[in-house]
Amino acid sequence: MTALLVLGLPLFGLLGLRFWLLNQPHLPLSQWLPSSTAALDDKGRLLRLTLARDGQFRLWTEQKDMSPQFIQAILLHEDRYFYWAPGFNPISLVRGAFKTYVLRRHPQGGSTLTMQLARLLWQMDTKTPWGKAAQVGRAIQLELTYSKQEILTAYLNYAPFGGNIQGVGAASLIYFNHTPAQLTLPEALALAVLPQNPSRRGKITEDAANPRLIAARNRLYRHWLIKNPADAKAAALFELPLTMRRVQQLPFHAPWFVDQLLAQHTVTQSIQGGTLDDHWLHTSLDLSLQRIVQKQVVNFVQQRKIQGIHNAAALLVDTRDMGVKALVGSADYFNARIDGQVNGTNAKRSPGSALKPFIYGLGFDQGVVIPATVLRDVPTAFGSYAPENFDGRFEGPITVTQALIRSRNIPAVDVAAQLNHPSFYHFLRSAGIANMAPEDHYGLALVLGGGEVTMQELAKLYALLANHGVLKPLQFLQASPSAARQPTGTPLLSDAASYMVLDILKQNPPPLLAPTGQPSRWPVAWKTGTSSSFRDAWSVGVFGPYVLVVWVGNFDGSPNPAFIGGAAAGPLLFNITEALKAANRLAPPPPVPVPARLRRVEVCLSSGALPTIWCPRQGDSWFIPGVSPIDVDTVYRPVWVNKTSLKAVCPPYNPAVDEQKVYEFWPSELQQVFSQAGLARVNPPASAHCPYWDQAPQGSAPKITSPLLGSVYTLQLGQKAASQIALMADTDADVGALYWFADRSYLGQSKPGHPLFWSPDQPGSYVLRAVDDHGRADARDIRIAAVP
Repeated sequence: MTALLVLGLPLFGLLGLRFWLLNQPHLPLSQWLPSSTAALDDKGRLLRLTLARDGQFRLWTEQKDMSPQFIQAILLHEDRYFYWAPGFNPISLVRGAFKTYVLRRHPQGGSTLTMQLARLLWQMDTKTPWGKAAQVGRAIQLELTYSKQEILTAYLNYAPFGGNIQGVGAASLIYFNHTPAQLTLPEALALAVLPQNPSRRGKITEDAANPRLIAARNRLYRHWLIKNPADAKAAALFELPLTMRRVQQLPFHAPWFVDQLLAQHTVTQSIQGGTLDDHWLHTSLDLSLQRIVQKQVVNFVQQRKIQGIHNAAALLVDTRDMGVKALVGSADYFNARIDGQVNGTNAKRSPGSALKPFIYGLGFDQGVVIPATVLRDVPTAFGSYAPENFDGRFEGPITVTQALIRSRNIPAVDVAAQLNHPSFYHFLRSAGIANMAPEDHYGLALVLGGGEVTMQELAKLYALLANHGVLKPLQFLQASPSAARQPTGTPLLSDAASYMVLDILKQNPPPLLAPTGQPSRWPVAWKTGTSSSFRDAWSVGVFGPYVLVVWVGNFDGSPNPAFIGGAAAGPLLFNITEALKAANRLAPPPPVPVPARLRRVEVCLSSGALPTIWCPRQGDSWFIPGVSPIDVDTVYRPVWVNKTSLKAVCPPYNPAVDEQKVYEFWPSELQQVFSQAGLARVNPPASAHCPYWDQAPQGSAPKITSPLLGSVYTLQLGQKAASQIALMADTDADVGALYWFADRSYLGQSKPGHPLFWSPDQPGSYVLRAVDDHGRADARDIRIAAVP
């Protein structure tokens, strides 16, 4: 009894100590040594494997993510009594010492997996008896502190596999180009025998395993069959060459994408703390699509070198999950002359006209316009801002559809000036455009590229159109199972407005140098942009479930007349889309149903308003009931005239000498454009002025264009030349004179299309009124401030 107590008390003491230590806080074995990071594409293909901080390739992997055959093979080959030994095997130690020191044979350590782990963690010299004793002590410490599964997992992750490769996670990726869970039986057994002699067995010659490794693996296979006889059918696989990749052959794919991902990953880890899964980055990128896009960018730059084009960037996003499928940050990552390692998709640049679609989208939602609304592409001043078109010409009346397709500046600025709640500036702020200056810094110039965006921000904006007006963030990693519980995004446009914008952009014909026309199954809704002074050429396309953003330019901002969106970026965009379609690597285009709120409405094509019986050209347009503007056409009006003189006559009409004719009544500013362009227009006759006949005035009231609504003018009162304000208004075609009033004071008369200059006598607030000779009027509030 006494002997049992003597033997049992230490045993119970050790068990109690182990139970106490297991429940004490201790550093997880996964954190003892630094880990590498593996970036994989959406199909598990390796993009890059980084070195750990200590210069080793070491990638922590849980047992559930390893091949069970590999784990079984390691235990069979290294330590078949692992689960029963207390961290050391006395029999193995005595046998190893006898062979090493008595028989003087090749040294044998007799180490268990736990002892080998202890040697790796504490960097121990175990060639001497004292070193071996210290190793046993550390092994017992590990057994008392950690569970068997924790120890086994740590050994599988820290064991040497040749050179600076440690752990099965890194070894499987480097040697066989797949994860440990995908190891075949010949590969699993080959890795299982490597840690026993990594320096000799780990040498790779001509991309094949060396004979020592093959021989050791085949010996293990014979032992394996004793416990797993069913695997005899795999014998033929062991006769085949075992292909292995060297460290020098590790891939370096999509470098700009991986660089950005690793930078974001490092920041996230430093803020939130890392987890084991953080070392395996399962990204959204599709390596096949990446290769296609990158090849097209490189080929394009090679072909356009004669034009001074040396750099370009491209970004492909899947709008369904917002995953980045391809990212090419420059034409050549390793070309220092173009700063090739700069990620061009994340650089702030002026977008030119690439933001115009969102102006019209806001205009649709705020009831300012519909696609058929006729806008005025005429010389216009918005206060001190007088924009011009890219080609320096003005086209007169133009529909919203054509204004967007042909990227006319004046109509876009006109619509932007009418936006409110939100304004275009606040829309961009809500869309997450970073580092924007205050709104008054840009004014209306923001419409034409006065601000700066990145390609990634632009991709989110265009993806918003494909996602029914909902803004969602870009995703660089594959969605987790909890993604369904995450917010679905921020609505910034209605589904109807987004649909109308895309419908217009699909009508945009491809550029002259594009590979083919618009295929019906894969229509490309696209838009270009050219920054001022020809520094940036942009093109953005939405096709199927994808958004593609293309940029051509120089990272140093140097200009080039070849940097034109339609002539440079547009052809590259279509080169990429056609290459993607030809490779048959894209998901099929999803159906695009018409939003429930959207309707078709008959319009007069000359004005975009609801047609009268006098409108000769009618068509249809999209329309949002209860939102879109409802106006009746006033361009085409009937006038009773004398058959001989063609002068307007008063009722009652005599059909024998009078007839009713339809005339076009264009505003004065459009009449000037027609005249300058040499376009013949039959002017309507002057009004007959029939005061005795009760008739409601027809036509449009004047529209004051100067001064601007709510403006504050700071003038030097008393100096007439320095204190004049130009008063101008757009008038109907039947107007012969305009009468101007400030409050109740009459200021003077002007002809349509001509200014009247007014010099206020004193500062203050005024209500300006313009009344035409038909009694129709417009009013505007202004304030006059005085300076000495």
